[in-house]
Amino acid sequence: MSLKDSSFGKVAVLLGGHSAEREVSLMSGCGVLEALRSRGVDAHVFDPAERDLGELKRENFARCFIALHGRFGEDGTVQGALELMGIPYTGSGVMASSIAIDKVMTKRIWLAEGLSTPKYTLLRRGAYERGQVIAVPDDLGLPLIVKPAREGSSIGVVKVAGYSGMVDAVEQAAQMDADVLCEQFISGDEVTCPVLGTGEDARALPVIRIVAPEGNYDYQNKYFTDTTQYLVPCGLPAGEEAAIQALVLKAYRLLGCRGWGRLDVMIDGKTRKPYLLEINTSPGMTSHSLVPMSARAAGISYEDLCLEVLRTASLDNPRIPGGAA
Repeated sequence: MSLKDSSFGKVAVLLGGHSAEREVSLMSGCGVLEALRSRGVDAHVFDPAERDLGELKRENFARCFIALHGRFGEDGTVQGALELMGIPYTGSGVMASSIAIDKVMTKRIWLAEGLSTPKYTLLRRGAYERGQVIAVPDDLGLPLIVKPAREGSSIGVVKVAGYSGMVDAVEQAAQMDADVLCEQFISGDEVTCPVLGTGEDARALPVIRIVAPEGNYDYQNKYFTDTTQYLVPCGLPAGEEAAIQALVLKAYRLLGCRGWGRLDVMIDGKTRKPYLLEINTSPGMTSHSLVPMSARAAGISYEDLCLEVLRTASLDNPRIPGGAA
């Protein structure tokens, strides 16, 4: 590493938080904490659900490793607070985080720049009628996917096989988010690709192909079972992995992401065309998580990965020495 571990200063590992992904975040954060401490970093647990963020400043933390997932941690809110306190943090900044958490806004940007993503219909809570819900498959086809626009870890995601399932799926998603995303289902290979770095220095790690039981890569199969297969090397046809890596790098840079992230992609089984699904700007770091798995395939240990991410901690607007507070 270019930095000695001691030069990181006092580090807060932000974990837990208030989101629906709290349980996963606790597992991620504990893994990161142990890894950093094993390398001599002065790292400490900090749960924003139990402590006021202002204590980070009062206790002289030099930087933060954000291991929070979902709302109030991956959506620009914590990032904004850290910007105001002048404490560098890992991952994307305020704007990129707030856009990336919103699957609809992310799609709009990708589509505007000509990147492929599945067709979608947006339904806003309280602004749609039953007839509109039932008619969604007329445009998107069946099966289709229904999910909250601003949740992660497959929380609230439902695969709808017929018209009769639409109302219940939309109502379930609407309980979690005011915006409900109905999305074209792409049948084929499901893959994910992590990115490390910022701007032109960003690089894509090896692609992982995901083979879940009955094609159901849900919350349970992501974190709490060992039946899902993760293939790395991914075994895709020649040239496809490189094309996906190039696609995810472009998608990552378009949103202005920095530090690290992970992008999920579906490959149409018939045309072999890749479709961007979403981006995670604070990816999981659990024993089942995909960024550490991909990094390991690239020769990067879990501990070195944590150090590399921590090294990228920064601010959107660094304070100018001697300037205004």
